[in-house]
Amino acid sequence: MIDEMKISLEGIDIRRDEPLKNYTYTKVGGPADFLAFPRNGYELSRIVKFANKHGLPWLVLGNASNLIVRDGGIRGFVIMFNKLNMVTVNGYTIEAEAGANLIETTKVAQFHSLTGFEFACGIPGSVGGAVFMNAGAYGGEIAHVLVSAKVLTKAGEIKTIDGKDMHFGYRHSILQDEEEVVISAKFALKPGDYQQITQEMKRLNHLRALKQPLEHPSCGSVFKRPVGHFAGQLITEADLKGYRIGGVEVSTKHAGFMVNVADGNAKDYEDLIAAVIAKVKAHSGITLEPEVRIIGEKEK
Repeated sequence: MIDEMKISLEGIDIRRDEPLKNYTYTKVGGPADFLAFPRNGYELSRIVKFANKHGLPWLVLGNASNLIVRDGGIRGFVIMFNKLNMVTVNGYTIEAEAGANLIETTKVAQFHSLTGFEFACGIPGSVGGAVFMNAGAYGGEIAHVLVSAKVLTKAGEIKTIDGKDMHFGYRHSILQDEEEVVISAKFALKPGDYQQITQEMKRLNHLRALKQPLEHPSCGSVFKRPVGHFAGQLITEADLKGYRIGGVEVSTKHAGFMVNVADGNAKDYEDLIAAVIAKVKAHSGITLEPEVRIIGEKEK
């Protein structure tokens, strides 16, 4: 099969047994059997069709921000979109490939004096991941600005979905149900004042820097917001700030985050998440639900 792969996928950057901790925001994660970096939708489709033909699982990680990859790694193909990162502007519409950095995409909007994307100016990760999970902050979310997305189906075909058909909810889209992958997305913005846009982005980034532990590797916000409550507040009230398992601890700056402070691994993250859920449940009666995706195999 390896020989056939070299022929069928010639010209595509594919690495064998590549440690995923080198690519994740958490700095944890075991090896991928095959880690692929397609440059366009055609290469992506070739990878998926090859994997399907040979019964190999495949998974897109995007920019690997709001997730934890287990220490046993991931079998089959892992696909990252680092090379799919072009951003273009046409009038009041921005089109970004899935691997484009979301923060950098909001800076493109800022440069062109387009407003509506300021809410995302501090959200780490990729455009594709943001659409997939309807990322949001400070009252805004992707659902408010998305026009359409070009996606890859499980069969390796490419289609376009209108924003109104995305079934957006809180950190949810139809892509999660259908296991489809964003290739690119179009966003409708409005003409604005450059100075006002800049000031708003500075204000939001200042708030983020005050509240969030940006100085350590993390998986972003760990838990969904419980109805009528804030996860960070519930964790704080349970006296869990600074609570640590292995090399991972509940941030002392914002209890809704867990940070890798001492070369922690994925098991540390999972054990800490389970412990926090149990302790918050015992303290307040509320069961926290993880927002972060946990994928891959546990180390044997």
